[in-house]
Amino acid sequence: MARWLAALRTLVYVAAFTWLWCWLELAVRDALGRAELSPAWRLVGAALMLAGGAMVASCLLSFVMVGRGTPAPFDAPRRLVPTGPYRWVRNPMYLGSFGFLAGFGLWHRSLAMVLFVVPVALAIHAFVLLYEEPTLRRRFGEEYGAYRSRVRRWIPGRPRGFS
Repeated sequence: MARWLAALRTLVYVAAFTWLWCWLELAVRDALGRAELSPAWRLVGAALMLAGGAMVASCLLSFVMVGRGTPAPFDAPRRLVPTGPYRWVRNPMYLGSFGFLAGFGLWHRSLAMVLFVVPVALAIHAFVLLYEEPTLRRRFGEEYGAYRSRVRRWIPGRPRGFS
């Protein structure tokens, strides 16, 4: 039952989070002008949205099934999630989100929307350094420390000590 409730809460949070960021991206487009990219970029945008969305969905499944929680900081997983995409990179959900947002901008053929991903990524990086990593260190202690020493923060790769 706890997993179903976590899954339901996750769906609500993700829907709200996605709506917010897409709305912000459309607001940026409207504020900075509609410099349009070639229509060919729509196909690239669709591919990025699908790939980014699939990555996020995989992360959410790991949070619910392994972590027994949600991605929201106020309703975080109860267990460390070092499996699934988290086995290869510590922040795959953010990477998937960046891909989705860039794809959303390309789908709308808006350079301003695509470039909006840069300040978003910088803000998320600051959030990870200043809040998320210290919180995980406090919550999961040495287990998180060992995970952190094996898996890179932003660049996916083979975990150190992988056998």
